[in-house]
Amino acid sequence: MFVLGIDPGLSRCGYGVIEINNRKERAVAAGVIRTSPEYELPNRLLEFRNEFRKLLQEFTPEVIAIERVLFQRNVRTAISVGQVIGVVMVEGIDAGCKVIEYSPNEVKLAVAGHGGADKIEMEQMVRTLLHIKTPLDPVDAADALALALCYSANKHVGVA
Repeated sequence: MFVLGIDPGLSRCGYGVIEINNRKERAVAAGVIRTSPEYELPNRLLEFRNEFRKLLQEFTPEVIAIERVLFQRNVRTAISVGQVIGVVMVEGIDAGCKVIEYSPNEVKLAVAGHGGADKIEMEQMVRTLLHIKTPLDPVDAADALALALCYSANKHVGVA
């Protein structure tokens, strides 16, 4: 089973794909979808959608795990992130995926074992859990892999 984690953002949207096989996770891909701030918002969303569709076609995930945005300091950023989340949800459902949202604290708890983990600790835990030797840069890719791992951890809760 393939799980696609999404750390939503309009300028940089992190993605991470893991394969879950016999309760073991393996990193398949990680990166960032970027859109140019030079373009108008509708064009950026179209650019994002086209790149996101390519991910869906390449990896055919069964599940998309996306970060639930609870708070943003900048209202304009919050709106654009919400629009990206909407694109991910609609495209994911249209592709036959199950779409699940997790709060940042749920992700931190599942991956690091506590809700107070910082970005550095999360990136290190993602690398450790997925046996990745090189640093994940930008951190959006690590965050996206953490979301996929969160799904895996929650999927196996209560499974003997």
